[in-house]
Amino acid sequence: MLRWLRPASQVPTVVDIDLIALQTRGIRGIILDLDNTIVPWGTREVSPLLTGWISRAQNAGLRLCIVSNNMGGRVTGIAAALGLPIVTGALKPRRKALRRALSVMGTTPEATALVGDQLLTDILGGNRLGVHTILVRPQARREFVGTRLARLVERLLLRGGPVRR
Repeated sequence: MLRWLRPASQVPTVVDIDLIALQTRGIRGIILDLDNTIVPWGTREVSPLLTGWISRAQNAGLRLCIVSNNMGGRVTGIAAALGLPIVTGALKPRRKALRRALSVMGTTPEATALVGDQLLTDILGGNRLGVHTILVRPQARREFVGTRLARLVERLLLRGGPVRR
């Protein structure tokens, strides 16, 4: 069970991901979680650092797709502002929405990375699908109550106290 929760790599934030290293690994597409991965939970604001990183990724030939468990205008508005396709209502760690993102990007699991801030949704779902998983620190302490509960479960499963990110 714990192997499914282990990311292939960890970085502080999305913009710290080495795009050249991913391409060297054969990665052609990146699935991005939304809340607390590319934007703070509940916000609509997109940082200039993120838009710059997305431009660099696209200029390098990487395909990007946002996959979020959330739905609604805020989520689709952020995707539109970034010019990225989005799959909403994902129910991660289920794989159906992640497979849809692969189809949107035209990539295979072996040629895809997934970036997220949660072990029990993003990393578990990505590992079950067979993509290269990258864990980032949550952008904000403010989170959905269900996410806070999931982080408690993460700590219990990992038996190391708090999950340090």
